[in-house]
Amino acid sequence: MDRSSREPDDAFAGEAQGELSLRAGRALWWGSAGLVLAVLGTSVLVAGAEHGRRLPVAVALVLAQAWALRWQARAPVAGLAANAVTGLAVWALLPAVTLTGALLAAQVVLCGLSATRPRRVSVRALAAMCLPAPLAFGAGGLAGLTVYLLAVALAWTVGQWRRAQQARTRAEMRRAVVEERARIAREVHDIVAHTLSVMVIQAGAADDVFTEQPEQARQALRAIEMGARSALGELRLLLRAFRPVAGEDGVGEQREPGPSLARLDELADTVRATGMTVHVHREGAADGLPAAVDLAAYRIVQEALTNTLRHAAGADEVSVRVMAEAECVEVTVVDNGRAPQGRSAAAGEGRGLVGMKERARLVGGSLRTGPLPGGGFEVAAQLPVEGAP
Repeated sequence: MDRSSREPDDAFAGEAQGELSLRAGRALWWGSAGLVLAVLGTSVLVAGAEHGRRLPVAVALVLAQAWALRWQARAPVAGLAANAVTGLAVWALLPAVTLTGALLAAQVVLCGLSATRPRRVSVRALAAMCLPAPLAFGAGGLAGLTVYLLAVALAWTVGQWRRAQQARTRAEMRRAVVEERARIAREVHDIVAHTLSVMVIQAGAADDVFTEQPEQARQALRAIEMGARSALGELRLLLRAFRPVAGEDGVGEQREPGPSLARLDELADTVRATGMTVHVHREGAADGLPAAVDLAAYRIVQEALTNTLRHAAGADEVSVRVMAEAECVEVTVVDNGRAPQGRSAAAGEGRGLVGMKERARLVGGSLRTGPLPGGGFEVAAQLPVEGAP
């Protein structure tokens, strides 16, 4: 059977059954067993004071219920049956103990079963727990019946509430994983797109001067090699997120510095190697920025330079301005190319521009892109520093 065709409860139950660790299972057992011994045990001792012969048997049955709670997480159906039988036996021996109290252990197991097993299983267990209702009516009348049914329904409802909480937690975790993988995908796109664009231009330049100026061609080829090695190194770092090593803390491991505004000159040099003139102007201190803001600013500049290389017809000069203030970081990238109609119309549609806007949005900032009245294209971002992730 295809996994997607299975009932959602089945998939959820498979995850929930393995949820409790050994320590959590023991804590659950001690807590539930303590509750049963305190409430039901006290009731049995009080009610059995006048039944000397029945009291030891009733106490033994209460202890058996507390012991059976040990398996409530691993085998709740069997535990429910065992506690229901022993609870009815306690009530039969000591009718002064209410049926609701005698079946307290069974109600505890019903709560856990409702939280961890498929709903169809828990509904059947709820129906089974309602079968002794006539006995509660016979012993305590309408009040006894009402109290018993309310107690059973409450135990099942609490389990369903816990189940919904677990489902929401898992959904949030899955959504966080998907968002993180999407961010990694954007990182991979930025690295590959920028590096390949530079490599393609350098390869074309090397081909043009290969015969007349072999030394310049060799420099272009060396730049291609360096760009490829740099891209592969960053890709390896990013893709480690898909296969983390348990217990890895990175102590003693030598890693290259990650993308940062501190490496802006290196980024500009790779573009200059294509023949493009790049001016970099900084204002303020970019040291100590939140990592998310630092990375977003770097990637926005990188993507803007890549778009200039790809789409700015006739561009031979680009200016990068980074102004870091206490409240926000402003990044502006302006080229002197002729923005063709396609570039202007697609100002908000290209993947690169969408990626830049998404990066700015993720840190609570904004991005403005578009052609300038006098020619050229501008990318301007404002990234807040306070409150950034």
